[in-house]
Amino acid sequence: MLPKSPFTLIIAPFLLAVAVITGALWHYGYRTALTDLSRRGSADMALVLGGLVSDLQRYRDQAVALADHPTLTALHHPDVRHQASAARRLLTASADRTGATALYYVDSSGNLLAGTGARLPAGLANSAPFLRAMDGALGTAHTMSPDGSERLFQFASPSFGPDGKVRGALFVLADAENVEFGWRGLQTAVFLVDDLGRVFMSNRSELLGWRKVPQDTVLIPPNGTPIPFARNLVAGHEIWQIDLGPYLPRRALQVSQTLPRIGMTGAALVDVAPARRLAGLQAGAVAGVLLFFGALLYLAQERRRTLARANAQLEGRVAERTATLTRTNLALRHEIHERQEAEAALKRAQAELVQAGKLSALGKMSAGISHELNQPLMAIRQFAANGGAFLQRGSPDKAAENLTRIDEMAHRMSRIIRNLRAFVRNENEPMGQVDMAQVINTALEMTTARLAQDGITLDWQAPNAPVWVRGGEVRLGQVMVNLISNAADAMAKSPEKRLSIILSAGVPVTLQVRDTGPGIQEPEKIFDPFYSTKLVGDGEGMGLGLSISYGLVQSFGGKITGRNTESGAEFTVALDPWTEPGQIKKGAA
Repeated sequence: MLPKSPFTLIIAPFLLAVAVITGALWHYGYRTALTDLSRRGSADMALVLGGLVSDLQRYRDQAVALADHPTLTALHHPDVRHQASAARRLLTASADRTGATALYYVDSSGNLLAGTGARLPAGLANSAPFLRAMDGALGTAHTMSPDGSERLFQFASPSFGPDGKVRGALFVLADAENVEFGWRGLQTAVFLVDDLGRVFMSNRSELLGWRKVPQDTVLIPPNGTPIPFARNLVAGHEIWQIDLGPYLPRRALQVSQTLPRIGMTGAALVDVAPARRLAGLQAGAVAGVLLFFGALLYLAQERRRTLARANAQLEGRVAERTATLTRTNLALRHEIHERQEAEAALKRAQAELVQAGKLSALGKMSAGISHELNQPLMAIRQFAANGGAFLQRGSPDKAAENLTRIDEMAHRMSRIIRNLRAFVRNENEPMGQVDMAQVINTALEMTTARLAQDGITLDWQAPNAPVWVRGGEVRLGQVMVNLISNAADAMAKSPEKRLSIILSAGVPVTLQVRDTGPGIQEPEKIFDPFYSTKLVGDGEGMGLGLSISYGLVQSFGGKITGRNTESGAEFTVALDPWTEPGQIKKGAA
């Protein structure tokens, strides 16, 4: 006897179980979805019926409010010609406001006294609403023409005389089409059936005038052959199966609600196709999940063996890769250590280079500084000799003036020496609050002799108030001296020598240094180390001044740029204004 195949032993029973579970889930999902559809249909129908009752209440209130209007009650007096015209205007205006089809005011005999139309519609004086109004109550009714083309709501409100008796009535006629106009956008088919079984109102015009035979499954159109339909109950919900046109569902859930106030029954037909699709999707999803997990269980053992083999191979590769990464990590640590040592050496070299730049600039200014110190010394000697002569002549006042001038010369020499000492010292203090105007003035004191010797005209207007920036005073002084010295070097052979310095407060604080030299030959290289336009070996520097200045300005969080102008070159330094710790800088995001 042949052994049974795996399909017979495992797969076939599994597929049968999946089919049973899927079918049961479809029925459960369909019943649940029908319950949700029933709620939605009831909600749509409640919305429609609520709007209908509200609209009809407006016409009721209109009839009651106008029945005893003085303009209408005056029509019962003998002379009514003028009052009839006023009453007609009143009724026309009221009909326009509420959208009523027509308004008529009649006496107790049914004779027309005033109205929006010239004649009273036939049968209105003998209608049930009129007889109800003659009894002193509000009469209501609805009428439909045999072909369903005219559907009206009728309201009759009594008009009482001074003796309390009914002496007339006001008719308000409302077209049902105007009331149902707001329903047209609803996806659910909603209709109202009167006591005769006729569809009186609906948001589907093809249903108007149809009649349903009570306790039967037949619909009768206004002019046509009765159409049978199937009706069954699913979980307490009534399901219709009928073909009423392309705009009505072939299989629909029927929901109804009675409206005794207007003598009708509201009904809604909700398409059950979405419920069937939802139930199918849910059942299909569960079937897919079951089949998926069944396939997983069927392949689990083979997959487990495959994973075991792959795991062994992976562990060997991981061990090999771990050893490689360990060696690489050691090499990276060694390289990081070497880079840190190189960075420290670079910082020391940069500091030494900055100091060398200061000393180089000081050497270039030495002749001017010697002249600046020699003048006060010569003046001191002259004033001392003059003071001694005045003392011998017995003129102590004149001698005191000379001594005062000697003191001023000594103060001038002290200031020059103090600026030189501050310029050449190695500044390591943190950045702080620096007056940029004072930095410029100090740099000009150290370079004034050079500018005067080269015949350079200085344009500089110091501001009236300090301009505080964030930086280091000595390092900013070196930047300023470098810019002034470079400008003086550039204008050595220029016919016009003019140096302009402009300081502007703001965010950021900007400093502009302009000269009338030949300009910058290669602006993109101007801040590169050892870049210089001077001839090699002329003793005018190594091309480090602007490179050092670039690094110093960047260390303050600032920016330095250079460009050519029509008259020469212009360097712009932008620095952050000083702000107290904890404050947000103005203009910052």
